[in-house]
Amino acid sequence: MAPTKDQKPEPGDLIEIFRGTYQHWAIYVGEGYVIHLAPPSEHAQAGAYSMMSVLCDKATVKKEELYEVVGNDEYCINNLLNEKYETRPVREILRDAHSFLGQELPYCVFRGNCEHFVTELRYGKPQSRQVRKAVETGVGVSLAAAAIFAVLAAAAAIFGSKDKQKRNQ
Repeated sequence: MAPTKDQKPEPGDLIEIFRGTYQHWAIYVGEGYVIHLAPPSEHAQAGAYSMMSVLCDKATVKKEELYEVVGNDEYCINNLLNEKYETRPVREILRDAHSFLGQELPYCVFRGNCEHFVTELRYGKPQSRQVRKAVETGVGVSLAAAAIFAVLAAAAAIFGSKDKQKRNQ
């Protein structure tokens, strides 16, 4: 499902907040509030400081007003996995989200971030598209570098052997 900007969120909707270099995720729980997994550096207007969340190993589950979490950033409703997974019943999503309030949970950018948290609540599957894209990009860059290295090594071997043949003649 494509992200939507102009719709009013419904309880259980995933909210994607664009923080510049990354997205923060929350789940809408109604009456203008969201629940989200927030490392200490995660807040509106944190700017580059919010990137420090990669160094955190704990985060707190908070319930805050949507506009406070978003601040001046852009956001949209993005129930990104609706076509892949069945959505859990809204009352279960809300019950489980509220059951985590105030808890400090393990935080890992790669295995347990805010996107993992909300997708597990909505779909029962902790997933992070951001992490998957970053890994794919990293693997792609690594493969491209390896391919370039292999081509250069092959060229050096070919031209190096021709130079050696000329010297031996």
